[in-house]
Amino acid sequence: MMAPTQNEDAAVRMAKKPKTSEDEIAGAQGGSPGPARPYVVLARKYRPQTFDDLIGQEAMVTTLRNAFASGRIAQGYMLTGVRGVGKTTTARILARALNYETDTIDKPTIDMPTLGRHCAEIIDSRHPDVIEMDAASNTGIDNIREIIENARYKPLLARTKVFVIDEVHMLSKGAFNALLKTLEEPPEHVKFIFATTEIRKVPVTVLSRCQRFDLRRVDVPLLTQHFARITTNEGATAEDDALRAIARAAEGSVRDGLSILDQAIAMGQGKVTSEGVRAMLGLADRGRIFDLLDDVVRGNTGPALGALSALVRDGAEPAQVLSDLAEAIHLAARMKAVGKEAGSDQVSAEEARRAVALGGSLSVALLVRAWQMLLKGLEEVGKAPNPLSAAEMVLIRLAYTADLPAPDEIIAALGGATRPARKAGGTGDTPPPARREDRAPLNAAPDDAPLASDAPLLSEDPGAFAFDDGYTSAFGDDAVSADGDFAGFEPADDEAGASGAPVASPMRPLNTFADVVTLVGEKRDARLKIHLEDHVSLVKFDAAGSIDIHLLPGAPKELANDLREKLNRWTGRIWVVVLSKQAGETPIGEVMRARKATQLAELKAHPAVAAVLEAFPGAEISEIRPLLEAAKKDAANG
Repeated sequence: MMAPTQNEDAAVRMAKKPKTSEDEIAGAQGGSPGPARPYVVLARKYRPQTFDDLIGQEAMVTTLRNAFASGRIAQGYMLTGVRGVGKTTTARILARALNYETDTIDKPTIDMPTLGRHCAEIIDSRHPDVIEMDAASNTGIDNIREIIENARYKPLLARTKVFVIDEVHMLSKGAFNALLKTLEEPPEHVKFIFATTEIRKVPVTVLSRCQRFDLRRVDVPLLTQHFARITTNEGATAEDDALRAIARAAEGSVRDGLSILDQAIAMGQGKVTSEGVRAMLGLADRGRIFDLLDDVVRGNTGPALGALSALVRDGAEPAQVLSDLAEAIHLAARMKAVGKEAGSDQVSAEEARRAVALGGSLSVALLVRAWQMLLKGLEEVGKAPNPLSAAEMVLIRLAYTADLPAPDEIIAALGGATRPARKAGGTGDTPPPARREDRAPLNAAPDDAPLASDAPLLSEDPGAFAFDDGYTSAFGDDAVSADGDFAGFEPADDEAGASGAPVASPMRPLNTFADVVTLVGEKRDARLKIHLEDHVSLVKFDAAGSIDIHLLPGAPKELANDLREKLNRWTGRIWVVVLSKQAGETPIGEVMRARKATQLAELKAHPAVAAVLEAFPGAEISEIRPLLEAAKKDAANG
């Protein structure tokens, strides 16, 4: 048998080399593939081939279009964003734009109406002058040295040699350092394009040498329209609510959404329905979610647990049910604050109606409380060995919390009122929160939702004020701490002069730090008093108006400023409170407890007290007071 000639060898190699026909390129752009072409998933079949095909990235496309038109083309580009928003696809389109060449065009351009001489090979990632490297599997300095060595040589076929490095944050420190010089001053024929999902892991020395583009998440309405077009091209049908659910599940990622859509089309044999998508993703029916929320906020624990069990039996995950409940609470709060049109482009008309009804029947305070409890519950469900049991406990807490009186009812019971409180902020078309006994089911139409007949009123006490969310408080300005807890009582206008400036009340001089703590107690600021007693170590005290303290674990960072402002207001003089890094004396609270324990031990050792305790088993000494203090207290009690 004769050996094949050199020409015959070339013919064999050409026969084995994969071909790229116009039909294959059309199939990659979304056209109908040839009969012999294997099935291509939607995420690859509808991958954008030009900048005009990209969705949701208008800012980046505009910047690149203007830069190419003016010739201001950078030597390096950094593309960042979450998975599936088009970083690698954009890198290939950019490489194609840098090397676009036709019979009439021979310069970099963003406008690529037809396939150029190099476009097909770049699209298929097999062009010799467009080198793609995955940094996740090529992390070492040797891989970067190959790139640096290769960058010295001019391109073989195209105009520009382009290096595309995906997941660039995975490179080692040495690899980054080796790349810096070439990246800063590359040869004229070399361009770098980097893509990463972890931009914070990329050294700033690399970022400063590149133009950075943050690819944003694609909005739900835009994704829904995109999926609708693709569904039509595939010859399938889809419900609007189903496509909207897929877009929400994609969380802004086009690739994730197309993967879900591909699965939904296969599951429904060309018919994408809301029920099928919910069953496939383990989502709950939105209407049933609002029904469940209706039972929870009305305190119907049994029906709520039954509804949760039914949702889980139908395929919904417990954590997903809580997430959907939190989303419904957020939607209702947003519509209550902004107006009925808020979020209408992301939800169906029925969901919007139910959310408006929910916001009309609950106050902002209750919505915020439910939101916080659901977020905490999601953490518990993720850690619990039985997610369903944890989700049931969350619903039980929510249901029993719903039975607690609302803050406006508590304030009204404490103080009564004669002035109307301010309504919660909004657009004016949002109904005020209703009283608990007047709350309507969440499936009632918003126009039929009962309104509060009489808004909660304020007391004539000048120290009372109204919160923006519709309930009032008769406590002072400092009565509510940063985390929402009541910190104590403050004096009202009796300490304010005609000009509004604070005026000192008659009081004994503050000669020691203990006097300061006593003053805080007299002003009934319980929160500050506890921190001063247990979480502060006194370093230096000057009665002239200077206090040096050291904060112990548990003390808030703003304690020094808080103490200074209140002392200035209470005493009518300037105080300076300084934080020290070195600890000083033992906290007052610890000293007081030790002294009390010593006194109690000495008292129990007294023969008379010991005889009383022996004669009355189970008796305890509850308090020790000096005789003079006890006499004063008895006289005050009559």
